[in-house]
Amino acid sequence: MTNTLLNAAKDLRNDSLRELVSESAFTGETPAAAVPGFQGSNYGYVSGANPGGGALDTIDKYPFTSDGNATDVGNLSVGRWQCAGQSSATHGYTSGGNTGPALSGPVDTIDKFPFSTDANATDVGNLTAARTATSGQSSIPNGYGYNTGGGNVIEKFSFTSDGNATSVGNTLASREYAVGQSSTTHGYASGNYPITTDIDKFPFSSDGNSTDVGDLTVGRGGNFGQSSTTHGYTAGGYSPVGNDDPIDKFSFATDGNATDVGDLTVGRQTGAGSSSTTHGYSAGGYGPGTSNIIDKFPFSTDANATDVGDLTLGRYQGAGQQY
Repeated sequence: MTNTLLNAAKDLRNDSLRELVSESAFTGETPAAAVPGFQGSNYGYVSGANPGGGALDTIDKYPFTSDGNATDVGNLSVGRWQCAGQSSATHGYTSGGNTGPALSGPVDTIDKFPFSTDANATDVGNLTAARTATSGQSSIPNGYGYNTGGGNVIEKFSFTSDGNATSVGNTLASREYAVGQSSTTHGYASGNYPITTDIDKFPFSSDGNSTDVGDLTVGRGGNFGQSSTTHGYTAGGYSPVGNDDPIDKFSFATDGNATDVGDLTVGRQTGAGSSSTTHGYSAGGYGPGTSNIIDKFPFSTDANATDVGDLTLGRYQGAGQQY
């Protein structure tokens, strides 16, 4: 009896300590549920893409806690590019995309893969139609991932249960190669092809259409998208001068135009953006040639990006996620 009571007391003490001490002290990782909003603390991901000759199914991840190269940690259910990325607190999602050359093989697949372990993705649902060149947004508090573009449709699907997406609104105009950002209350889509400067936003709290809330500093499409807790960022893209390098930011608190706050290490388009709690990341892309660069820039100050690592191989038009 004495040993039983002693063991119970030890278990109670250990449980109490786990509540008082961060989970990172036990596992070395920050629990995603403790991270506010959209950003991650542990890893950025790039899923799918085109390496320069076909559809890729690789899922790469790279560290946020230290600069370094990416590792191959799994595969999508089908190789594709021109896809969109979403992130819940526990899983990464890759929606839509293209399995063939150009825009010839669109798919409606929604894949998800776990953040807690390195593993392949599984097919968990479908968009309302096969779509390519879309943008992704995520609302962890409301429990939905969003897919916008490939037309003028705004779709959402549940993070809490596997299933198909539903159409919940429309963008102001048909969008392709725009890029997504996410605040705690709204989803954003910036840029477009044909080239525009538009920044649209739509609400997470209710289903509805998007509104035009500002402009980028220069028209472009195929950008990298990132989000801090206070601002959305649009990096790089294809502009009238070709593959461009500006990093624009715009406020979540008030509607308005973006300002140019820095540059990527090299101008490029159609890569994958991810967001840590402190930095924005731009991985891969095209220009000049197929790139494997992982750039990061700080959210705390306006500054240029630095090259902090490489993907497992060069690629473009993949989807970005973060944990």
